[in-house]
Amino acid sequence: MGKTALAIEDAILGRYSCRAFLPTEVPRESVEQLLALASHAPSGSNAQPWKVRVVAGQRRQALSDDVVAAHFAGASPSEEYQYYPVAWREPYLTRRRKLGFDLYARVGVARGDKEAISRQLARNYLFFDAPVGLFFSLDRDQAQAAWIDLGAFMQTFMLAARSMGLATCGLQSFAKFHAIVARHLAIGAEEILVCGMALGFADEDSAVNRLVAEREPLAAYCQFFWD
Repeated sequence: MGKTALAIEDAILGRYSCRAFLPTEVPRESVEQLLALASHAPSGSNAQPWKVRVVAGQRRQALSDDVVAAHFAGASPSEEYQYYPVAWREPYLTRRRKLGFDLYARVGVARGDKEAISRQLARNYLFFDAPVGLFFSLDRDQAQAAWIDLGAFMQTFMLAARSMGLATCGLQSFAKFHAIVARHLAIGAEEILVCGMALGFADEDSAVNRLVAEREPLAAYCQFFWD
């Protein structure tokens, strides 16, 4: 149990949102293994509502090219669901701003430089150069439980990837261009695109990958009612 606990802790603490990947290819067999492991994530009534599409090679590049072009063309993106709150408030606003400022400082983007910010946002749509992209969707007729289940599936996938020496980055920003993604990956109208993800080997020499997102202490979010 000791070795297992250490391995799990290492994967949890070692996982981060990787924003610079090496061009090293990831074998398809490895991706299949990770997805099979992630399928053991819990889901209500064992519904297993997640749907995954994996894209690599020329198909990945073509998808990225179209989304990046739409981004720089100033296309009006439209998400099918609201990911962030309409109005940010404390303490969430401060946390969001700090991460954003720290990230932009790592990549040399000055505050208020809209063009540089736009270029950095476009890096999301290039999967930060990761060779593999994944897209997660749900059937539209599913309720909130399916979204919780999908989150558990994605987290399980990310931790499994980390345990195998791979890095990931969740890319919800792709949902803004769901129509383009749907066209490339045959996502029907009966599904809703929830999130994308980059998968590959991290560029450990990149400054952006040394960014550590701070975590709140236990007392900030937990109350014990323990007799």
